[in-house]
Amino acid sequence: MNTSDKQLIKAHDLSFQPYLLAETITERIKEIGIALTQNYADKKPLLIAVLNGSFVFAADLMRVCDMDCEISFVKLSSYAGTGSTGKVTDIIGLDEDLKGRDVIIVEDIIDSGKTMVHFLAKLKEREPGSIAIVTLLLKPDVFKDQFEVDHVGFEIPNKFVIGYGLDYDGLGRNLADIYQLHQP
Repeated sequence: MNTSDKQLIKAHDLSFQPYLLAETITERIKEIGIALTQNYADKKPLLIAVLNGSFVFAADLMRVCDMDCEISFVKLSSYAGTGSTGKVTDIIGLDEDLKGRDVIIVEDIIDSGKTMVHFLAKLKEREPGSIAIVTLLLKPDVFKDQFEVDHVGFEIPNKFVIGYGLDYDGLGRNLADIYQLHQP
């Protein structure tokens, strides 16, 4: 993770420092893709990407999975600015029939886990055959451990991050690297 040659960036009123380089992210996604390909070799799972943050991760992950799979999207919201509101809002839902299907939830980041607990409860009502959770980032210091995360890209400290699909009030999603809030 050599980020010393990268500079601070600004998004709105905050500065962010380099944290994970695109090359490091790409390599880890390939490893997760290999594991998923092995786990679902004889199946056709449905990947459910949680918008907006996971769209970049979901696209890259799906491309490295060497298996038959489909993708759908849900939009859940629990953040405003740099913090969680504590309330999960469903904005876009699923149209697919999930009964008996193998489902892989693709999330950008799991911190407290409240959003995922909310979504898992709704998902289980639709009787999928199995549910696996894949997240690019996990904050173990705040994760409430109420469910199992099957594949984690990176465990990170409880600091706000942007880039690679993650944003600060709409900015930063287009960055190839992941940046962490700079606190001098």
